[in-house]
Amino acid sequence: MEESLYPLMRQLEDEHWWFVARREILTALLARLQLPATADILEVGCGTGGNIQALKRFGTVTCVEHDESAAQLARQRQGATVLPGSLPQHLPEFHSLFDLIALFDVIEHVDEDCASLVALARLLKPGGRMVITVPAFNFLWSRHDDENQHKRRYRRRDLKVLARQANLRLDYVSYFNTWLFPPVAAVRLVRKIFPYQQSWHDMRLPNPFINQILGKIFGSERHVIGICSLPFGISLAAVLSSCSARP
Repeated sequence: MEESLYPLMRQLEDEHWWFVARREILTALLARLQLPATADILEVGCGTGGNIQALKRFGTVTCVEHDESAAQLARQRQGATVLPGSLPQHLPEFHSLFDLIALFDVIEHVDEDCASLVALARLLKPGGRMVITVPAFNFLWSRHDDENQHKRRYRRRDLKVLARQANLRLDYVSYFNTWLFPPVAAVRLVRKIFPYQQSWHDMRLPNPFINQILGKIFGSERHVIGICSLPFGISLAAVLSSCSARP
């Protein structure tokens, strides 16, 4: 992403319905994991730090971000140490292990997704969890994926294979952003036929009323995420753990 776009991304992360509702959903998922009261948490690929406050509810947060412009904005937020680093070979050296590792829309950006999970698994405490989100379904590929330098989108079975290859246990996997899947999928398919040149430069907050309504619809999925597995959606969420950590 262009350096000049990070301030816009930070604003959108704080106010746009998609980011706000996704945080609500992921916070609900994390709350159901029964983490230690003051968990040691690592977020890899924190971007401009939009998830820091949500993660702080569960413990002490350390972040890793490879882009220095994004990392500088993340450091302006309170409550987390933000270190330089990238997956899979260039992670910082840590002197302790983590109860939770968060990868929110990260591994679709890296060439070696399996090697990245293997590297991070070494940083988990016994019984620790890794929570990842990724974009779903290749047929939804759009200009947004190109601009964000995505390598791939995933299906549920892709994550099952990836977990097995990384010697991780797949404790839970579900699609999400399900309620809005039909209109979003329809718009993306139409834009494949009639290309629309919107880019990050053009991204703006919608009308406040629309922003609130879409946020409530998407955010309502927090009541089911982690309890049952939704059959389709724009994104996927998964909870992984060490195969040796659980019976």
